[in-house]
Amino acid sequence: MNPTSNKNDFEDLTTHLRDLAYSYLEKYSPSKQQLKVFLLKKYLTKIKGTKSKKEVSSIIDEIVVNLEKNKILNDEMYSDSKARMYLRRGYSLNKINQSLRNKGVENKFIKKSIEKIKDENIEPDFVSALKLCKRRRIGPLRPDENRVLFYKKDMGILARGGFSFDLSKRVLDLEKKEFNKLIQII
Repeated sequence: MNPTSNKNDFEDLTTHLRDLAYSYLEKYSPSKQQLKVFLLKKYLTKIKGTKSKKEVSSIIDEIVVNLEKNKILNDEMYSDSKARMYLRRGYSLNKINQSLRNKGVENKFIKKSIEKIKDENIEPDFVSALKLCKRRRIGPLRPDENRVLFYKKDMGILARGGFSFDLSKRVLDLEKKEFNKLIQII
């Protein structure tokens, strides 16, 4: 086995993975974990080299560290932007926390993002629950004769959204006029 050809293979793989990472970063704004998974999947499916997973993982980690050093990849900014986007969509703080964990963001960044949301907004879970009710047309937006029939279903929708029982009950017990006033304020 020729060691110089082995070195060339290593450099080719590194540059190829780096190019893949840059092209992925041009299209998307991923977390570190998402980028690592993407590069490893590309290696296993498209490139199919002779290197072991351990070697490829170390190359990928080196690429990710380099991207972080150059401030191209930043999990803290990613966490903040995703948390704000999820809040606008009507996610509860619990669901935001879980979604960011699923994306592979570290706990310290998640906690900072949620603390920023709590500091900026007055009762963010209540506002998000109102937005969810408006988007799904549940609770106060249902016709009065159907509200009692669908109360349990609406509670389930809010529970799956990560809202507490007390908050869900508070939102579902709002009158239609009061709900519309609150939505106008939001």
